[in-house]
Amino acid sequence: MSGLIPVEWLQRIENTGLAATIRQSNWLYPGLEIVHIVGIVLLVGGAFLFDLRLLNFSPKIPVAALATHVLPWSRRGLLLVVPSGLLLFSTNAESLGNDPMFWLKMILIVVAGVNVAVFHRITFRSSTGWQGGKTPSGAKAAAICSMVVWLATIACGRLLAY
Repeated sequence: MSGLIPVEWLQRIENTGLAATIRQSNWLYPGLEIVHIVGIVLLVGGAFLFDLRLLNFSPKIPVAALATHVLPWSRRGLLLVVPSGLLLFSTNAESLGNDPMFWLKMILIVVAGVNVAVFHRITFRSSTGWQGGKTPSGAKAAAICSMVVWLATIACGRLLAY
C-alpha cells in the first residue's frame, strides 16, 4: 500500500516546524504518546464495556443505559486519539506513510468506524424492543467485530514502534 501518499507530501509534513519541534523536544513526543494512550483507553475501554454487554455479560444492565454512560467516554477518547495520532504521524510521516502496517491500521480504523455507523444507524435504533435484555445476533456480531478490530488496531500501532 506504500505510495498512497506522494513522498513529497510526506516529506513536507515531516519537515514542518511543528513536526520538528515535537521530534526535538524532550517532553512533547512522550506527552503526545501519553495523550494518545489515554485516548485509546477511553475509546476502546468504553467500547469494550459496551461490546461485552452486547455479548450478554452483565445482562441486568440495560443496554441503552450503559450506552448513555460509557459511549460518551469513547467519543471523548476519539477526540484525544485523532489529533495526537496526527501529530505523532507528522514526526515520522515518510517512514509511516510507506509502512504497510500503518495502512493496515488505517484500514482497521475505517472498518471500526463503519461497524459503529451501521450498528448505531440500524441495529441499535431498535434496542428498546430487545426482549428481556437479550441481544439480537446482529448486535452480537457488531460487538465481536468491534473487539477484534480494536485489538488488531492496537496491535498494529504497537508493531509500528518496532
